[in-house]
Amino acid sequence: MPVYWLILIVLGLAAIGYVAGRGRAIASNGGDPRGLHSLPSFYGHNVALSVMTPAFGLLIVWLIAQPILIDLSVSADIPDSAIAEGQNRSLVMSDVRRLADGLDLMVQDGTITEADAQSATADGDLRDRLADVGVALGSDIQAYVLDAAQTYRGMASTGSLFMWGAVLLAAIAGFGISYAKTNKDFRARNTVEQGITVLLIGAACIAILTTIGILFSLIANTFEFFRLYNITDFFFGTVWNPSFSGRGGASELGILPLLWGTFYISLVALLVAVPIGLFAAIYLSEYATPRVRSIAKPMLEVLAGIPTIVYGLFALLTVGPFLVSVFGKDTVGWMSGGTAVITAGLVMGVMLIPFVSSLSDDIINAVPQAMRDGSYGLGATQSETIRQVVLPAALPGIVGAILLAASRAIGETMIVVLGAGAAAKLSLNPFEAMTTVTAKIVSQLTGDSDFASPEALVAFALGTTLFVITLGLNVFALYIVRKYREQYE
Repeated sequence: MPVYWLILIVLGLAAIGYVAGRGRAIASNGGDPRGLHSLPSFYGHNVALSVMTPAFGLLIVWLIAQPILIDLSVSADIPDSAIAEGQNRSLVMSDVRRLADGLDLMVQDGTITEADAQSATADGDLRDRLADVGVALGSDIQAYVLDAAQTYRGMASTGSLFMWGAVLLAAIAGFGISYAKTNKDFRARNTVEQGITVLLIGAACIAILTTIGILFSLIANTFEFFRLYNITDFFFGTVWNPSFSGRGGASELGILPLLWGTFYISLVALLVAVPIGLFAAIYLSEYATPRVRSIAKPMLEVLAGIPTIVYGLFALLTVGPFLVSVFGKDTVGWMSGGTAVITAGLVMGVMLIPFVSSLSDDIINAVPQAMRDGSYGLGATQSETIRQVVLPAALPGIVGAILLAASRAIGETMIVVLGAGAAAKLSLNPFEAMTTVTAKIVSQLTGDSDFASPEALVAFALGTTLFVITLGLNVFALYIVRKYREQYE
């Protein structure tokens, strides 16, 4: 049965627990709620939380752990001798999972019975049936892959049954224990507030745990890449020329051209976004009337909600051809094609304007009015007050906003793919095509790649490098913003 049915059952049990707990508390005081230690609703919430917290906690852990454990068990049962030359275990397990999902789909559609799924043979008819339900495999179905997929399905089915039993048992146990403790003297409010505090702490830890999870997911493949490819050539190489097996030549995977393209395009974007965004923030915070501000600021922030693929199409179809008409062969001859650093930089700068303007506007508004009044009292004009008092006071926060915008620019992909081209080169000419780290991560992991090769594993090394750079920028920016806020709060 689908997991959402289990979720609905637990929620229904929690709702029943709320009503039952509230009613039991009132009944324990002779039907008078005024003699209870806490409000009646707290007793109901205590029972409901006692049902949901252990049940959903166990469900989340089970859903995360079960696929990992099944993968490890099934993979260990596949002998190395059964894996064909040119394949690796991870690709075989990917086919096993897709085949298991395909068998599930065919059983659900009524194409085959459960017994047929367990006794199916690896032949072309099975592959055609899988294609009919939308499952495509990377190669012909091998007997050992089908056996592993059937084992995978059996273990997953058994695990799901145990999961249902364990989650329902946890929910019922939570219901029974909390319901039994419910009486007029029970400190339900204290218990519920402590439970809510724990949930809030858990929610606050999600961002930290997510960051750690992202890092560890990259580290293993990054180390595997550096085991196959020299770390010095990667960080100090000036040529990016991946050559997959069968295409001839040795790969040169120097990251410097990609880092240069990343920083160059980001610099052009910041040269566009920072002046416009900062001037817009100064106008909105110091000069605009409340009516103008209430209209202009939301309209400016609409730019932040436009999908980056739309910006990429705008760069490819509008900005690029316009720049070619101005700087192309028929005029000054600087630009030979629409994809170039300046194309991606201009469009990315437009995308970053609301990031700079909104953050800078909030920071400028946070400068105490007493500082402005003191400047006016000394005879300064409004423009002199802004230049000599407001902006210097807001400068740390504005720098933090610019750094946050820079980290956003460094991680951009679609605008670069469509607007900057794919050439990895070291050049100062903004009218030439270049590429970035993010664009190459996409290209290296797109297509039928062998994940055991350096050319595919390099994407993880690129991702780790980009992660460290953007994380450093974000930490530095947040440090500056926090220091500024502590100064005036």
